[in-house]
Amino acid sequence: MNLRPTLNWLALALGVGAASFSFAAVESRTLNNGNLVLEDIPAIPTRVADDLNRYQNVRSAGFVGWVNDSQGLYVSTRFGEVNQLHRVDQPSGARRQLTFFQEPVGQVSPRPAFSDVAFTMDAGGSEDAQIFLFDPASGESRMLSDGKSRNGALVWSEDGQFLAYQSTRRNGRSNDLWITHFTGSGHTSTLALESRDGSWWGPAAFDADNRTLLVQQYISATNSLVHLLDLQSGQLQRIAGNADSESRNYAMGFAADGKGVFYVSDRSGEFAQLFHRDIATGKDQVVTADIPWDVSDLALSADKRRGAFTVNEDGISKLYLFDPRSLRYRKVDSLPIGVIGGLKFDAAGDRLALSINTAKTPTDTFVLELRRNPLRAGDLVRWTSSEVGGLDTDKFVEPQLVHYPTFDQVDGKQRQIPAFIYRPRNAKGKVPVVISIHGGPEGQYRPYFSSTYQLWLEKLGVAVIAPNVRGSAGYGKTYLALDNGFKREHSVQDIGALLDWIETQPDLDAERVAVFGGSYGGYMVLASAMHYSDRLRAAVDIVGISNFVTFLENTRDYRRDLRRVEYGDERDPEMRSFLEKISPSNNVDKIRVPIFVAQGENDPRVPVSEAEQIVAALREADQPVWYMNALNEGHGYRKKENVDIFAQATALFFSEHLLAEPVSSWKAAPGEVVQSAELNQ
Repeated sequence: MNLRPTLNWLALALGVGAASFSFAAVESRTLNNGNLVLEDIPAIPTRVADDLNRYQNVRSAGFVGWVNDSQGLYVSTRFGEVNQLHRVDQPSGARRQLTFFQEPVGQVSPRPAFSDVAFTMDAGGSEDAQIFLFDPASGESRMLSDGKSRNGALVWSEDGQFLAYQSTRRNGRSNDLWITHFTGSGHTSTLALESRDGSWWGPAAFDADNRTLLVQQYISATNSLVHLLDLQSGQLQRIAGNADSESRNYAMGFAADGKGVFYVSDRSGEFAQLFHRDIATGKDQVVTADIPWDVSDLALSADKRRGAFTVNEDGISKLYLFDPRSLRYRKVDSLPIGVIGGLKFDAAGDRLALSINTAKTPTDTFVLELRRNPLRAGDLVRWTSSEVGGLDTDKFVEPQLVHYPTFDQVDGKQRQIPAFIYRPRNAKGKVPVVISIHGGPEGQYRPYFSSTYQLWLEKLGVAVIAPNVRGSAGYGKTYLALDNGFKREHSVQDIGALLDWIETQPDLDAERVAVFGGSYGGYMVLASAMHYSDRLRAAVDIVGISNFVTFLENTRDYRRDLRRVEYGDERDPEMRSFLEKISPSNNVDKIRVPIFVAQGENDPRVPVSEAEQIVAALREADQPVWYMNALNEGHGYRKKENVDIFAQATALFFSEHLLAEPVSSWKAAPGEVVQSAELNQ
């Protein structure tokens, strides 16, 4: 037992945490060598862990780059606690582990023309990622960054002599563009472009002679620009986008002759189309005018004679082969239905590596063999087959795409909200529902493989619905902007409309519904509990925003201005009043459902104070709340031991609060051993 009144009074006197604190005793214990703190969470019977074990031992193997001789691939996969860099030398070959760090390896970027590999890695989920140069032969790595700033978006020059990246190195808050030049065994780093307006600046591609850099400027989810940076004069030339007229513009790469660039933009319509710009004349040509969806990724071969891009078609990825010279393209129909990422041609341009994730298979690495015609695909070869804990994934449930009506209208008809629904197999009668809400807010739920959802479907017998409420990406720029500023709660109303739709479904139990979500999705969970407590049974908030004003004041400096564009500027009195009004921590009297709050102590995006204040406010209101805080994590859990305990606790929470009767096999028998303090899982 942990009596906390003294600490609460101390926090109050120091002006930190929530404005009021509960005097009730809080039962606290730790797991995972003291790194995971659990408050008012009951001990989890070992049979729960045993029952969920296989679902928690699923791996993935995402493609991250070609080995420079193109005889092998680099993949990111986990064989311990966190993802590390591995090499695979042939289809279905063994994954040979190359890095052995305590923290997960982040972005990986093999150095062209050299055997080195650059990668990023932070500590404890802080997101202050440092850049390292790794020698696969010796296993040694050296830090290239300053050891304290936030770095990412690695882009190599074609000859491997220059590495461009985004960094906060100058002052700890500005998202500037830096370039490191390698000479012999040494290197020098130079500030290439300063961010003066709160924008994010990062590299996209070097031209062939290293004189010009294609640059990305990100202002908000609805406003971004593309520039060319002369690396000798420092002159910046804008080629796409206008700060005064919002549109999304994303840099992709240089054309073969260096006289043109490719980028995607939604300035001509709702969706981001692929464009070609002639640099000398300024003439633009729309390449994908007949595709009414966002072009989301483009890869070009080293000689620029081949290309490939993906399209986000209602959440499903479609792959197209592309001829950068003729600007013609053709859809590849031989790929599994799922989500595609990590496109990269080998050095010769004859093979295209990619990652594919489907509802029944975790992310694995594939290679598409290519024919002489740049628009003709050959065989798709699977290079990795990730472990799925011995589960029969053929029995996994695939989601159904549905659209439900919400409160407002478009062209005289009710607006339709897209959602993916997973229904449990062999269900009898009406089943409980978990509504899973994505973060962002400009994110998008896509039908990824999810062992968590399959676990809930099989072990709890619940349906899972993942809506893409207004503000989600992938459905056009108008839809993306529907929740901005004073329209923030309109997205919450879309959850209310989903509750209405559930009532119309004969197989779904509208009397037993829970909400689940992380980050902005965590805010949506708390806001849903605030507005619809009479229609919900339980809510799980993961690293969620509980008060927009305190969030904006306390989120890390480097992202504050970027978030103000989305949520509103708390320094404006009218906006501040609105944000205070809609914040869940100020409305706990309206929350009347059990809440499970999970947080990472080192979260730089949604600071731990957001979790602490909603937990304290709920306790003060005598509302039941479970609280889990991982002291070695940040914005979400990445270490397997923490992920496992959270999954077990969530399943137990839903069993107790959502089901008509808790799972009988999970009840601790008399004398049964349960999780004890300091037990390493």
